[in-house]
Parts: sequence; C-alpha cells; structure tokens
Amino acid sequence: QVQLVESGGGLVQAGGSLRLSCAASGSIFRINGMGWYRQAPGKQRELVAAITSGGSTNYADSVKGRFTISRDNAKNTVYLQMNSLKPEDTAVYYCNADFRLSWGPLANSWGQGTQVTVSS
Repeated sequence: QVQLVESGGGLVQAGGSLRLSCAASGSIFRINGMGWYRQAPGKQRELVAAITSGGSTNYADSVKGRFTISRDNAKNTVYLQMNSLKPEDTAVYYCNADFRLSWGPLANSWGQGTQVTVSS
C-alpha cells in the first residue's frame, strides 16, 4: 500500500559526492518524519540523518558537515546529498518514513536499500 523507492547509489572515489533520492507512493495522507539509515557488512543498521515534516534535521556525528538531508513534500521525496565521501561511508543505505495512511492509521515503511561504495 505504501512503497519507498530509493535511487542514486553507486561507486565513487573517496572525496567524491553522491545524491540519494527516495520517493514514497501509495495510499498516503501525510508523511511525517523521514530518514536515511545505513548498514555496513557485519554492523548494525544506524541512523544517518532524519528530517521532520517541518524541516528540522538531525545527523549522526560521523556525517555532520558532509551530508545534507532535505525533502520535497509536494513530491513525497527525501534526498541525501553526500559530499566528501570516505571509505567508511560504504554501506547499503535505506530510506525510512512515518506515514498517516489515507484511511487513518499510522504506518512506517522501509525502502529496499541502495548500495553506496566509496573506494580509497
């Protein structure tokens, strides 16, 4: 009923940039918080950045000053601009969102993930 589709991952050299996008579709009345998480091999999934419906943002210490999260409410899309990438940023990046569905209930969904690989 609700789908999150990520795009923009890939292979980049250290110091480079990538921009991830995540578009939500389905029976959505309103999207509340949206965020990006990542999971590296052998590690737990961790929050990278989050943004509220009002535009307030929160970042992991490891990405502050390098990554920027933004959203386009008209397009139900959240973005993650990643600059000055480091090999330790290599992971599968997942989009997550909290919704109110069109018929009332609150829900939470994950995207399928997109691979980001940073070479040294």
